[in-house]
Amino acid sequence: MTANLDMIEKKYSEFKNKVETARKVLGRPMTYTEKILYSHLWQPVTKAYVGGKDFTEFAPDRVAMQDATAQMALLQFMHSGRKTTAVPSTAHCDHLIQAQVGAKEDLDRAYDESKEVFDFIESISKKYGVGFWKPGAGIIHQVVLENYAFPGGMMIGTDSHTPNAGGLGMIAIGVGGADAVDVMAGMPWELKFPKLIGIKLTGKLSGWTSSKDVILKVAGILTVKGGTGAIVEYFGEGADSISCTGKGTICNMGAEIGATTSVFPFDEKMSAYLRKTDRADLADMAEKLADELKADAEVYASPAEYFDQLIEINLDELEPHINGPFTPDLAWPVSKMKDAVEEHGYPDNISVALIGSCTNSSYEDIDRAASIARQALNKGLKAKTQFTITPGSEQVRATIERDGQLATLTEFGGLVLANACGPCIGMWKRMDTKIGEKNTIVTSFNRNFAKRNDGNPETYAFVASPELVTAMAISGKLSFNPETDYIENKTGAKIKLDPPHGDELPFSGFDKGEVGFIPPSPDGYKTEVIIDPNSRRLQFLERFEEWDGNDFLNMPLLLKAKGKCTTDHISPAGQWLKFRGHLDNISNNMFIGAINAFTENAGEVKNQYTGEYKPVHEVARDYKRHGHGWVVVGDENYGEGSSREHAAMEPRFLGGKAIITKSFARIHETNLKKQGLLPLTFANPKDYDKILEDDKISLVDLKNLAPDRQVEMIVRHANGTTEKFMLNHSFNAGQIEWFKAGGALNLIAKMQES
Repeated sequence: MTANLDMIEKKYSEFKNKVETARKVLGRPMTYTEKILYSHLWQPVTKAYVGGKDFTEFAPDRVAMQDATAQMALLQFMHSGRKTTAVPSTAHCDHLIQAQVGAKEDLDRAYDESKEVFDFIESISKKYGVGFWKPGAGIIHQVVLENYAFPGGMMIGTDSHTPNAGGLGMIAIGVGGADAVDVMAGMPWELKFPKLIGIKLTGKLSGWTSSKDVILKVAGILTVKGGTGAIVEYFGEGADSISCTGKGTICNMGAEIGATTSVFPFDEKMSAYLRKTDRADLADMAEKLADELKADAEVYASPAEYFDQLIEINLDELEPHINGPFTPDLAWPVSKMKDAVEEHGYPDNISVALIGSCTNSSYEDIDRAASIARQALNKGLKAKTQFTITPGSEQVRATIERDGQLATLTEFGGLVLANACGPCIGMWKRMDTKIGEKNTIVTSFNRNFAKRNDGNPETYAFVASPELVTAMAISGKLSFNPETDYIENKTGAKIKLDPPHGDELPFSGFDKGEVGFIPPSPDGYKTEVIIDPNSRRLQFLERFEEWDGNDFLNMPLLLKAKGKCTTDHISPAGQWLKFRGHLDNISNNMFIGAINAFTENAGEVKNQYTGEYKPVHEVARDYKRHGHGWVVVGDENYGEGSSREHAAMEPRFLGGKAIITKSFARIHETNLKKQGLLPLTFANPKDYDKILEDDKISLVDLKNLAPDRQVEMIVRHANGTTEKFMLNHSFNAGQIEWFKAGGALNLIAKMQES
């Protein structure tokens, strides 16, 4: 039976009328994205919203949090004044499990090392009516797809890859914890109304090409920032032919193009998946509403009229792709990879091949990968590289164990890791290489920034489909093209692999395995949340101070970041995940990976008052101790990557006042606003070049901060000269109140108190 079915029934009973009302207000046919957005407005629709311009308030249906972000989200929620969450919410323990030697051992070790945190999340979840998924139950995005996503719904999740749910026709948006607090506290959730990118898929996938290759191709077209501020809506005969979980894979990695989210219209593939995951009641309801759970016919007939950007991809012609290294949008068709290896000097020998994760661990994915492994075994071949399998959920793991794929992959040479994020997020303890050793890995993951997987800046990480990764594990070469190349087996015979095949869904249904779910308790409010005051991993939050109404004058420049500055650069994961519930301790990683534009080194900056170069957090703490607010200057697409709000909370905690960049990634810009910082952009991006190491920066006339009104910055150089620059911002009137209150949470608490 479907979870929260009564809530979904109510949504569906209102959906058609809300869409019809919106259609009349707009005076035109609607895309599927628009139908979901307008049907989830906080207030009844009265006007057509302009994408990329109008701020809009929404009422999402549910919230999901992973364990690394749930700590801080729920610590903030404690200050909201509520006794329980206003919408169905869940917490999922998937990030704090380090991959090392195998599923059981790694999970046991995680329980030992992080018991304090798991117990805390379980207790605070119980207190506030949050469903709790234990360690080992699965990765948040896969569990959401299997249990909670529904066509036509809207949810937010404290992880950038929440869009998995788009594979089931749901708008699912990655956010920071403060946004989750808004929704859990029963407040409207604010988002700048997205622009719309339409992707029309024609033809049908075949051979070695898989659903993963669709998003790898799209990433190559749009780049890591091309989807910023937009929702990507897929449609067409090609979309209809892709499995529900294949659609989820495509939507998941949409986070790597900066997209607000991605979504597919409801179809038979989704209905089949719902029925196989024990949600026939939901499938029946969705089928009755099927005409509305997609764009209007006029949109499909003339899509260019209804989308801000339209891309067409013919699946009949789509090649398998390999993306990387160091960025998920560097897209190589497999036929061009050999040339790329030679031209760029990429290490050709593969050290580790990894399949699975939240984006590519469906039954279909594993079945197709296992078909390659079985074929190899039958032809006298095995994995030449290290080979790992990360099931996305206990349900997937138990099912592929029952149906034999896991045994095949193990015989092939595979190591089964826990149902958790592990190597994808830096929770991977490698035994085969040392830091600084140049090597190549290939994965079916979604993100491959430098140092992302194993902390080694010399690990060249490439992203491909699970079946292609499996084939490359047999050859041991990045340059291998299974469509054309042969592999020699032990007998000297030259073998050419046949294309993969696999079932979209298990014939015998899914095996639930050890479910690992603790539902909300009706008397949970009686639970006392206890944190050891001496804990190194957990710390109760204190509210940030309110703005005192004065301008920010003569602030030292803490850091001028050069080039790519992702949330991994600002607040890395890996070993630092253990401190996500302790703001003071995790702040020791602030800007540890950011490149100092003046020294070309990472993690150290000049203290303007002592002249010494020290770790960034030490200099920031010194400034704070002496009452000096400070500023950071950044490059393009600053804050790209995850939804990690620690990348915003740490600068606020250590005394930062403003982050000034050429441009921001969406989630990070919002996170900065939520914490009471000023995210500002150069009106003239070339002014970035004029900022010098010893500059003092003033932001003036802040009392008149207003929407669409520029902020004046005065820069005083060490030689005594001054320059004046104009800065833009995206604050609306409500967000300016966040700044004045010292953060959005302070404002929520005041409203609850009143």
